[in-house]
Amino acid sequence: MKRRELCKTIAGNSCDLLVVTTFGSDLEEVKKRKGIVISSRVHPGETGSSFMMKGIIDYLVGPSLGARMLRDNFLIKIIPMVNPDGVINGNTRCSLSGCDLNRVWIEPNTKQHPTIFHIKALIK
Repeated sequence: MKRRELCKTIAGNSCDLLVVTTFGSDLEEVKKRKGIVISSRVHPGETGSSFMMKGIIDYLVGPSLGARMLRDNFLIKIIPMVNPDGVINGNTRCSLSGCDLNRVWIEPNTKQHPTIFHIKALIK
């Protein structure tokens, strides 16, 4: 697993991106793998999703044959917390821009909805 920053949030917090795959392979071979994108915690008040995400990550980096097959055949990109500003500030539904980030996917603004904007670019 590799961890990097997807983008900065409105408040300047890091929105993390985790990449899970078998990295020992040839880089060109890795680039040809089909991608899987998993995100969580769009609504800050949905704390249960953090526990679900931890379970997913633990499984994907674990020693099981199923996890190894997933890592060998897919490039898995995980955004464990889409709305860190909302979580840090104790919001239940919205970001610091006052938006429910699930409602801006069609036209996210890079300044008001940076995490959605960058996730959408990642998927494309």
